[in-house]
Amino acid sequence: MRIGILGTGTLATALATAWTRAGHDISIGGRSPERTEAAATASGARARRLPEISANADVVLLSVHWEGIAEILTAAGAPAGSLVGKALIDPTNAVEHGIGVLRTEPGRAIAQHVAELAPGAHVVKAFHLFPSTRWTTPGSEPATVAMCGDDPRSLELVGSLVRDVGGVPAVVGGLDRARQLEEAAGFVIALAFAGVDPQSAIPAVP
Repeated sequence: MRIGILGTGTLATALATAWTRAGHDISIGGRSPERTEAAATASGARARRLPEISANADVVLLSVHWEGIAEILTAAGAPAGSLVGKALIDPTNAVEHGIGVLRTEPGRAIAQHVAELAPGAHVVKAFHLFPSTRWTTPGSEPATVAMCGDDPRSLELVGSLVRDVGGVPAVVGGLDRARQLEEAAGFVIALAFAGVDPQSAIPAVP
């Protein structure tokens, strides 16, 4: 697939690297030309300007800090319709650093904010729980990637990309479940910063 990545941080670079290894055609772009070139060089992706990302992609990954979502989507032309009909992966966590409290208003998910800024895009919440290193140095056990979205075809595409980086996709419902997934991320982050292994707080279910 042709995958466009909006963002040049650690997760963006890690998934670009993993998907390039899997044989996909990756384009990456950010607000800084220097960081874009560095991320492209590190991952084997092609550096592009933000307006070019959506035009040359079947699937787009939005991988920026949550406070920069509006700026980068606007620069990529999303509010004007550049992502209409495309799967848009949202791995962002709008949480207070080190605490895990969600910064969105009660009952609202950051994924819904993304959907409003990118009208016509098929937003899929995914890749928001594991650190970026999980996708470049896979462990012995496949990671389950909980995901949600409203478009079956987009869920299928993103699921295949999850498998390509050694994960197992698990669809939990429509985009209205995104808030629940984001709360789970806040829970994991809070425990991790408290020095507790989050896995020890989740019961094993046969």
